[in-house]
Amino acid sequence: MARIGLLSDSHGQLEKTRQAVEILIGHGVQWIIHLGDICDKKVLDELVAGQVESVSVHVVFGNMDIDHDGLGGHAKEMGIHVDHPMGRIDLDGKVFVFTHGHIDKLLEAALAESVDYLFHGHTHVARDSRVGATRVINPGALFRASRYTVALLESEIDELSFYTVS
Repeated sequence: MARIGLLSDSHGQLEKTRQAVEILIGHGVQWIIHLGDICDKKVLDELVAGQVESVSVHVVFGNMDIDHDGLGGHAKEMGIHVDHPMGRIDLDGKVFVFTHGHIDKLLEAALAESVDYLFHGHTHVARDSRVGATRVINPGALFRASRYTVALLESEIDELSFYTVS
């Protein structure tokens, strides 16, 4: 069973990112996907700090991630997969697509290509909805949100949980 941890919109918030990763690792995720607005190389460090090698970490950049080269180079040095502007993972017979924001065109393409899951950030609002056969998920944000949240998807049973980061 694939357990995918989702977080977004850290905006350089190191302690919140650290807590978010601890929550996700504590729930046994095999994948961590950061959906953009990282804003600081140290956030990338937090994504891999104290992890076991079996966790695969992916990132896309957001509109506030100005230094793509610097962030991307640092991410690669840390063993993080950079999938900007959009990532795709095929896992357990399901297709997962992820990006930061502006999902309208991506959603249209996802529906045409039978994508099972579309993950995004940018809005700072948690979301779990379906558009056609595609489940659209936003884990929320770790900055400028009414509640700071991350999400955990257990894809085999299609179960999504949101966790509050204090």
